[in-house]
Amino acid sequence: MAKRSAAMLEKQAMEDRDILETFPNPHPTRDYLIEHRIREFTSVCPKTGQPDFAKLRIQCIPGASCIELKSLKLYLQAFRDRGVFYEDVTNIILNDLVACSQPKWMVVESSWSVRGGIRSTITAEHGRRE
Repeated sequence: MAKRSAAMLEKQAMEDRDILETFPNPHPTRDYLIEHRIREFTSVCPKTGQPDFAKLRIQCIPGASCIELKSLKLYLQAFRDRGVFYEDVTNIILNDLVACSQPKWMVVESSWSVRGGIRSTITAEHGRRE
């Protein structure tokens, strides 16, 4: 895996964020739960360059807008070649989705395949679910 500068990585991350699209929440006066499950998420270990595999669960109570699913799929696919730790990628996804859609509440949970006999689950949360 070729080494890329921090500036190049940040530029790529910004381009990836720009993929995300939203649409107006059809029921903005009601709080309701949206859950997306992604069964095949892939990124790369920044230490070894080996692929990491996870299942993602994204839950939110939307604000004025909802995340458009095709753009979410394309955004998540952009991580396939990114070297990023489990903890970082989970928080990056949460930060980008919150910035894009401004939900009342959101949680991103990543459940990673076993590596070295260890299974990891990372949960990052924005706001409070009431």
